[in-house]
Amino acid sequence: MTDKLILGSLTRIAPFGERSPGIEPQPRSTWKTGDYVVIEMGDSVRAQKVELRDGRIAAAGAGRRIVGALGERAATLESVGSWRAVGDDLQVNMMTAAGLIGRFTSRSALMPTANPARYLGHATLDGVPVSMTDFVPEPSGEAFDIPIVLIIGTSMSAGKTLAGRVIVRELKKRGLHVVGTKLTGAGRYRDVLSWRDAGADAVFDFVEGGLPSTVVDEDEYRRALGVVLDRIAAEKPDVVVAEAGASPLEPYNGTVVMEELADVIAFILLAASDPYAVTGVISAFDLPPDAVSGVATSTSAGIELIEKLTGVPAVNVLDLGDHERLGSLMDAKLGL
Repeated sequence: MTDKLILGSLTRIAPFGERSPGIEPQPRSTWKTGDYVVIEMGDSVRAQKVELRDGRIAAAGAGRRIVGALGERAATLESVGSWRAVGDDLQVNMMTAAGLIGRFTSRSALMPTANPARYLGHATLDGVPVSMTDFVPEPSGEAFDIPIVLIIGTSMSAGKTLAGRVIVRELKKRGLHVVGTKLTGAGRYRDVLSWRDAGADAVFDFVEGGLPSTVVDEDEYRRALGVVLDRIAAEKPDVVVAEAGASPLEPYNGTVVMEELADVIAFILLAASDPYAVTGVISAFDLPPDAVSGVATSTSAGIELIEKLTGVPAVNVLDLGDHERLGSLMDAKLGL
């Protein structure tokens, strides 16, 4: 946070912490995904929550200015929006606390009223508008050959991140060098930070590839994924715990992750919101997971139904007694 500007966590790859950006309005015809922009919060009964560059949460009331990045969101349970929906009035919304900037086009009735905000201009350095990709190297193109424990879901909020924390801890118990990464979703820092707190030796996500969210063209996503994989490989981990945010069937490029990493995926955990949703994901990909967890495994009835429907082992990661079972399932697949 500077004297005048609050820096959302999407700015953590930019040097705004050392050099406060300028503000210069740009014509709508030049806007693109990943552009850094400055918005000003309007009047609201609630302050806007902002995730800062270090993951802390700040509150921004009316008149406070926030630096974020233009992007798109397609959350099944919360909200949908895009910078492309911003009109001539330049009214915008913070679509995630990290500073994903656009205009809501659809929102769940269960969500609180959106805080109003207004686009002031693009963030500049030395008078030049800057974008997230300005601070990202080109991918090396080298093959990635580190085994991956991949966590996918039947939807958002199915329990993927929680399962990842348990998996990280189990792998660290085995003396392994572990890197955690979130490869798809909408920009937030908290998820991978929680994996670092769980013991991961390093954490990365698609923001370091230059994306505010992964609702982008496939080619653009593949480039960003290559950058993230380069960062991971440089850590020389024994194993990578990777989350594909939302579900692979949503427009976050989860299918690209499955394609690009098919040769190194050693174990797949499916976090499910409902037992019957497990069969849907299995049929869509023709790829049974190695284990199922998530909200659907909250009770023994859910576990029994999943195993009856699919034949796949189901574990409740909230039950400490199931952690050893999950660890044993990974041992067999990882050859530990």
